[in-house]
Amino acid sequence: MQTRVIRVVHYLNQFFGGVGGENKADVGPQVRNGPIGPGRALQSALGGQGEVVATVICGDNYFAEKMEEAAEEVIQLLGSCRADVLIAGPAFDAGRYGIACGAVCKAVENKLGIPAVTGMHEENPGVDLFSRNVYIVRTGETVAGMADAISRMAGMALKLAANQDVGRPSEGGYFSRGLLVNVMAEKTGAERVVSMLLAKLKGEPFESEVTLPKYGRVEPAPRIKQMSSATIALVTDGGLVPRGNPDKIENRHATRFGAYSINLVDPLNRDGYEVVHGGYDEVFVNEDPNRLLPVDVMRDLEKEGVIGKLHDRFYSTSGLASVVKSSEKIGKGIAEQLKAGGVSGAILTST
Repeated sequence: MQTRVIRVVHYLNQFFGGVGGENKADVGPQVRNGPIGPGRALQSALGGQGEVVATVICGDNYFAEKMEEAAEEVIQLLGSCRADVLIAGPAFDAGRYGIACGAVCKAVENKLGIPAVTGMHEENPGVDLFSRNVYIVRTGETVAGMADAISRMAGMALKLAANQDVGRPSEGGYFSRGLLVNVMAEKTGAERVVSMLLAKLKGEPFESEVTLPKYGRVEPAPRIKQMSSATIALVTDGGLVPRGNPDKIENRHATRFGAYSINLVDPLNRDGYEVVHGGYDEVFVNEDPNRLLPVDVMRDLEKEGVIGKLHDRFYSTSGLASVVKSSEKIGKGIAEQLKAGGVSGAILTST
């Protein structure tokens, strides 16, 4: 009896979908028949067990700027494909692409009941956002690992479509989903933990059954000794930007920040700024941007000699649903610019 061939839909961004580079990152979701680009390698990896029946393509910027709407559009496109499983990416270390892949997989599983799998490097912010919701295969950092990533994603997709056990994360090569599953074991928990402790004391290798979170530690900066001669900068994660959002800062899951001149500005003018942040009611800040970024108060302190001067730029990003890796990157980028600008200290305002 011949086994039914698994129907696979592949999700790609504009680059891997052959639409174009960054200049085409704003294109909306579209569907093409059959495999495209890395989908051809995927088809080969599936062998006779699966067929890439369609490829859905969406620009990275389009998805990042309207995530919920874009995910719904992808769902609508998938309706006629009669897919058994969705494979997204792999995204490697590409942040916007990874977030889109994770969001698509989550939406497909929740709304269509179709299993989904994607692949990312551990530094991709999509891992922090979606590893507990969808299966994310571990990949290398760059496209150089495409063949291996495609092979392992195809293998997992076939298992998921057939309702087969994918094994533990260490066995299946995917990121832990934080699930505790009861299994039959030869030794009791007490025996296993003692064995691990003894191995640790002897310097022997062992594998913990529970992955512990890792938290970074930041040493506090020394205090400012003389405020009257200090240069103070304003930084916000409240999403305040010049009208038009010139740096295209995302309203959630932000991966970038902007630096904007306030030289000779006193105070901020409501006509020149807007909020790009999806996590709070922006009405009051749009009425008076100084409520979020107190340029008016800082100018008063500057005139009174309480501070030396206000830095001629402010720095802004959106803090909604931010992931640690992206936040660290943004923070380091802002810090480098503050240091280069001779800033003594910064005031960080939030929502």
